[in-house]
Amino acid sequence: YQLSYFGANIFVVDLVGVLILRELGVLMTAIMLAGRSGSAITAEIGSMKMREEVDALKVIGLNPIGVLVFPRLVALVIGLPCLTIIANFAALGGGIVAAWLYSDIPPAAFIDRLRVAIDLSTIFAGLIKAPFMALIIGIIASVEGMKVGGSAESLGLHVTASVVKSIFIVIILDGLFAMFYAAIGF
Repeated sequence: YQLSYFGANIFVVDLVGVLILRELGVLMTAIMLAGRSGSAITAEIGSMKMREEVDALKVIGLNPIGVLVFPRLVALVIGLPCLTIIANFAALGGGIVAAWLYSDIPPAAFIDRLRVAIDLSTIFAGLIKAPFMALIIGIIASVEGMKVGGSAESLGLHVTASVVKSIFIVIILDGLFAMFYAAIGF
């Protein structure tokens, strides 16, 4: 809306496309994943730790990391890029509607301009971040789950710590990726 004062309405498409595909799509999805799945992983592993199921796995000769942590990490690393793609499409759809309603840019013009404004490197710049963010979320959630003591209070504290740490580190990681991309000209 503000760009209309400068006669630059059509550049809304460039802004929306690059911002969503390169930065916000993956970041917002990772934050939601940290809040939803990260907390669930911490609660599940922490609950198993409280009931001494993790110790039981060790007693029967199974590695708790291989049985409890690794499958969850793989699921997150596969799931976050897929969810990021869905989030990108949803956000671009919202951008199309908002540009149409507020800036009188028809959907066909938005899509045409989007094809010009972005290229594959913009799309991959966001998608490359997703597995790393998923790995961070999974590792933090699993470590916090393994730290749970024998009380429900401990479980609650570690679930909260898991979500807060995951979101904080994901935001830091996104900033590091931005600096890295700027340094290599990507």
